[in-house]
This record gives sequence, structure tokens and C-alpha cells, in this order.
Amino acid sequence: MTNPPPHHNLSGPPTAPPLILGPSLGTSLAVWEPQLPALARGHRVLRWDLPGHGGSPVAPLPSDGSATIDDLAALVLRLADDQGWRRFAYAGISIGGAVGLHLAAHHPDRISRLSVVCSSARFGDPAVWRERAALVRAEGTEAMVASRPGTWFSHDFAHTPVGAALIEDLRATDRAGYAACCDVLAAYDMTADLEKITAPTLVVAGRDDPATPPSHARRIADAVPGASLLEVAGAAHLAGVERPEAVTGALLTHLNSPAPPGDDASRHAAGMAVRRAVLGDAHVDRAVARTTPFTARFQDFITRYAWGEIWTGDGLDRRTRSCITLTALIAHGHDAELAMHIRAALTNGLTREEIGEVLLQSAIYCGVPAANSAFATAQRVFDDMDLDADADADVGIDVGIDVGIDSASHSDTEK
Repeated sequence: MTNPPPHHNLSGPPTAPPLILGPSLGTSLAVWEPQLPALARGHRVLRWDLPGHGGSPVAPLPSDGSATIDDLAALVLRLADDQGWRRFAYAGISIGGAVGLHLAAHHPDRISRLSVVCSSARFGDPAVWRERAALVRAEGTEAMVASRPGTWFSHDFAHTPVGAALIEDLRATDRAGYAACCDVLAAYDMTADLEKITAPTLVVAGRDDPATPPSHARRIADAVPGASLLEVAGAAHLAGVERPEAVTGALLTHLNSPAPPGDDASRHAAGMAVRRAVLGDAHVDRAVARTTPFTARFQDFITRYAWGEIWTGDGLDRRTRSCITLTALIAHGHDAELAMHIRAALTNGLTREEIGEVLLQSAIYCGVPAANSAFATAQRVFDDMDLDADADADVGIDVGIDVGIDSASHSDTEK
């Protein structure tokens, strides 16, 4: 029987760019509450609980000491897949940040931006983590409570309502889940893989953090190409809780800043991921299969430029991009591509009624004849879908990507 997914919570507009937030060891998704209102204004935010933490079952992690960071990364990818997110921004605290580093290095096509808060490429001597796992398996998480003030945050902050609630989260954490996460940290070492990360990366450190001191953050920032580093004064390991304004501001700046150019390979990978998410695997597989030496360079150009730079941008959500694309195609009379992008607009969350509104708006600004042709094209697409036809059956070309498809059958107009 398949294990249930981790407990998670969704916030923010359903069509906004996706952002996944990973928690730290011994906390629940509540650790992100200080940042949530600001982040959820412009993103669809998914917070998740580690196995045995918060509302998550222990089951996804093995209890025999063999759990690894790949196990936790697989849980995040499952959550993203369940939401239909091929590509997403990710931010994580401590072990949650370690998951982000692993995903960015080993699944670069999935991560658009990465934020690593009070984390490390290697969390010290593995033997220490094995000893902690054994202690918690024997005595429960209560054995860790006394050491958290002064580690997570200052002793004074521990007496605030927020600090006290986090300590109660630790008490409520299942001992087997906590211990399995210790096993993960014992086996974890990303030191040699940091240079593989191509996603724009922000590294945040608490200047008073005894668990992952600023030197750990600097090692990450020095190794990840182009990474930015922020040290937060007066903050320990849970910097986002103790100094929320500084961390929230840094995250917003990073998430909303223009992406750097990157190299052609990373742009192509990002473009292919978005192209599949918007147009569907069947359509893209067909287009790729029809590549010829004559069309190969053009397909590569479109994948890198249209999909790898424009469609991957964080400034607009995909619903808005679909509205703009439909209007542009109507204005220029590109009915074959319009049919394809009507299907893409449905994938991106527009309803048939909303597509009709876009077409009606275009009658005013693009001309009635153009809108008339667009309504005829849309009706054909909807009729095909209602007849349960093949989702990709002769509906046009991917801005020239499906070179060689005969679109003549869609050139007629109905008036």
C-alpha cells in the first residue's frame, strides 16, 4: 500500500507561482507562519511537515537507520507532482534547507529558485546524529526540549507565545520520526554537489546560530555559483522566527528579482519543464520526435528563449500569460497556434467562460473579424474535447516547434 503524502497546507492564489516551504527538525509547518502572509500574496505556498512532525505520519521514512535526504526529497517531489507543479521555488530551514540543496543539485529542472535558511552542506560528525537518534528513540523528544532555548532562539524568546508554541511542537513530535530525520542528517553530505546547483540561490544565516553558524552558510554561498548571502544579526537557528522582518524581506527580494541569464543548458532544461507543464507531455514528445537536422536549431532556440526565459519568469502567473498569448495570436491571425494555446490556457487554469471573455475583449482591440475567427477556432477545440478526441490531435504547432505539421485544415474560418 502506498504511504500517504506528508501533511501539508496550501495558501495564496491558486494560479500564482508555486513556492514550497520546508521546516526544520523538531518543528512543524508553523515555523513559517511569520513569513506566510507576505509570501502568500504573490505565490501559491505549500508548507509541509517532516515525517512524524506536525500532522505527518512517520511511515514514509525507514526506522532502521537507513533514511537519507533522498527520501525526504522524494516526498517534496510527490507533493509538487500532486499539485501539477513541474517547476517551483523552494525555501527551507535547516534540514528543510538541506532538502532544497539536494533537489537543486539532483533535480535542477524542478527548482526555479532556492532559499536556504540556517542550513548546511554537512551537519557535523555523523556519530553525533546517530547518538541523538538513539537518545530520542529511548527517551522521546522531551530529551531535546531543554537544549532548544539558546539553540533555536534566545532564552528570553523561548518565553514568548511563539517560542513556547514551537517548544510544544517539539514535545508533540513522534520519537521515531525525529530519530529517522537524525539518521538523514548523519548520512547527509552535499559538499561535493553544491557547484552543480544552477538555480538562483539565497543563503541566510543567523549570526548567533550555534547549530549552523555563519561559516556553514558562507561555505554554501561560496560554492553555489552566483549565490547571495545574508547574515541576520540577533538571530539564532530559527532566524525567521526570532527576526522575521529581515528574513521575510530577503525572501521577497530574492523570489521577486529577475532571474540571471544562466547558461544555455539550464535555460533549455527549465524551458522544457515549463513547456511540458503547459502543453502536455504528449504534445511535446510528438514535437521532439519530429525534430530533423533542419529544424533542430529552431526548436532549441524556442525552448530556451520562449519557454526557458519568458514562460519561466516569476513576474506573471501562467493564467495571465495565457491571456496575453491568446490575445497576441488572435491579433495576428495565427489560428493554428491559437487552438493549441486554448488547450494550454485550460491547463493553466482558465475556464471556457474566461477564454470567451478574452476572445470578446479581443473583438474590441484586435477587430471583429479576428475575434470571429478566434471564436470559431475555440469552438472546434471545445467540440473536439467534448468528443473525447486525442488531446493533441492536429491542433497546431508550438510556435514553430512542431515544424512539418500540416495546419492547413485549421486555416478555414467560420463567419
